[in-house]
Amino acid sequence: MRKYTLAAAAALTLALGLARAEVNLPNIDPAVKPADDFYAYANGHWQKAIVIPADQSRWGSFDMLRERNEGNLRAICERVAALQTGATPTEKMVGDFFASGMDEAAINAAGIKPLQPELDRIAAIKTSADVLAAIARMKLEGSSVGFGFFAGPDAKDSNTNIAQLFQGGLGLPDRDYYFNEDEKSQKLRQQYVAHVAKMLVLAGDSPEAAQVGAQSVMRLETLLAQASLARVKLRNPYASYHKILVADLAKTTGALDWAAFFRDLGAPAFTGINLAHPDFFKGFAAQLAATPVADWQAYLRWNLVHDSAPFLSEPLVKENFNFYGTILTGVKEMRPRWKRVVGVTDAEIGEALGQLYVAAYFPPEAKVRVLSLVADLRAALRARLQTLEWMDDATRAKAVAKLDAYSVKMGYPDKWKDYSSVKIDRGSYLANIRQAEAFEVRRNFRKIGQPVDKTEWRMTPPTVNAYYSASDNGIVFPAGILQPPFFDPKTDDAANFGGIGVVIGHEMTHGFDDRGRQYDAAGNLTDWWTPASAEKFKARAAGIVQQFSGYTVLDGLHLKGELTQGENIADLGGLKISYAALQLALAGKPHDKIDGFTPEQRFFLSHASVWRDTMRPEEQRRRVNVDPHSPGYWRVNGPLSNLDEFFAAFSVPEGATMRRPAADRVTIW
Repeated sequence: MRKYTLAAAAALTLALGLARAEVNLPNIDPAVKPADDFYAYANGHWQKAIVIPADQSRWGSFDMLRERNEGNLRAICERVAALQTGATPTEKMVGDFFASGMDEAAINAAGIKPLQPELDRIAAIKTSADVLAAIARMKLEGSSVGFGFFAGPDAKDSNTNIAQLFQGGLGLPDRDYYFNEDEKSQKLRQQYVAHVAKMLVLAGDSPEAAQVGAQSVMRLETLLAQASLARVKLRNPYASYHKILVADLAKTTGALDWAAFFRDLGAPAFTGINLAHPDFFKGFAAQLAATPVADWQAYLRWNLVHDSAPFLSEPLVKENFNFYGTILTGVKEMRPRWKRVVGVTDAEIGEALGQLYVAAYFPPEAKVRVLSLVADLRAALRARLQTLEWMDDATRAKAVAKLDAYSVKMGYPDKWKDYSSVKIDRGSYLANIRQAEAFEVRRNFRKIGQPVDKTEWRMTPPTVNAYYSASDNGIVFPAGILQPPFFDPKTDDAANFGGIGVVIGHEMTHGFDDRGRQYDAAGNLTDWWTPASAEKFKARAAGIVQQFSGYTVLDGLHLKGELTQGENIADLGGLKISYAALQLALAGKPHDKIDGFTPEQRFFLSHASVWRDTMRPEEQRRRVNVDPHSPGYWRVNGPLSNLDEFFAAFSVPEGATMRRPAADRVTIW
């Protein structure tokens, strides 16, 4: 089943300045000079006063907004769950799903029983073919066991969905966790083995058998990790594209019965497939043949209980939280049950819940205003592309064509998913989740060989986030993020362009970052750059990598400049584009100060307030290893130290900490 990273926090919303998207003056620390540390200047008082809520690993603007959103979603869920008569089908589905998750007494009474039929089937496995059949069966309920199989756009033919096989199957956050030799990593692996053993005991194994099984899981996952590509290498989209005939799978994976596997999944017939990571599947096939069936049974039992633990009885929930919450991220307390259930409701039937959310909390005027911001930002990026000093004319023409082809999805889908075939009731919470997962899995498999529906969304409407899709060549902004502190139709242009404007510019720039630039206007993976322009881009991107690799986060731990380069490029580009768009919006208007700050200064203060955050050390360490985003502190100070526009707004002199030497300064878009 899908894993959930659900944001929540203490009820600090209004006190921390989320009521409006505007510059929050009490956060400013006047004792800090903007030229010395702009993040500390803009957010210093907030940073000194803030305490991370006990149920959080990180606390910042995104998390505060998610907290408010969760309260709104709770109100919706509780309202529809209480309806006795007159509920629409959508309201009944959401109400029943939420009610089943809130019935803690029934869930605790059931214990491990909901998993027993599958545990019995795993116990009956005798051959490697049985193992592959069990993986197929578990995948039909959304499990990530073994590897990834799904339908997705062909990277070189973005209008057609093809079958995809991807590396996966690991219980730790990243393949490097299995090999890092520092003391903390070695201890974490020991804690992981202990956790797996405890979960196997809760699944019915004897303590002795659980210890043996946990060691088998660790050994097998380490071998799978060894065959996996590192996260940084996966930034190259060509590293995950190897389209072959299904008939040729055996050349890489030997005698694995893929025909039976696809048949067990109920996938339609197909002849071509993207074997994204051949070396992984070569290693997987080798382990399926060489590893004893008993070890695979332990691995399958572990994946079954791990996938389901958050939705089962209290002992399983607590042990799952102990490792994946406290040990990995430093969180002290589990989130209240209602927050967890709201989050799962959004994750599993998000377009049903999303319909109710949009009707209650997303006014039409918000969509109209933000679309006007998008038009200004597109015009600013277009003007920048047409005058970019390092890009030649042939590449420039294709870059402008790509921008002009951008699609924009804002707020919510034009057509909603049809959940009428999903059977949700007030009985078993886990059964409802499995129903929703099976619906999504089968809906996805039916896409194989079919045209891509580029109107589909990959985030639910309440989500506080946004994304750029390379295959769709478009940006997507759910309603959840289109509110304070990012956006407010009633506030001044400078605050909005510094907030949501920079985020929109960021997502637009992803189409031209180290990965996105390799896709053309139609969303196809192809090289449309001249060699000269490509080399100039790479030289500038290398400057971003070098800059951010030099930042120390904690205990001598450096940011991974290669891993974060795409987001860092987008942050820098988003700032430049949104600032230019602000100037377009201000043309012919008075540049009046508000609260003593010029529009340009308010733009940068708004930007800094959006990225304020603080993290627990455990979470910071985890994110450095797996997160392509830099911490908020460096998302502010890193790009600003390259920007002439910022230097002018706050009179930052040469030699100041916030003004990188001219020779080191990076400009890309």
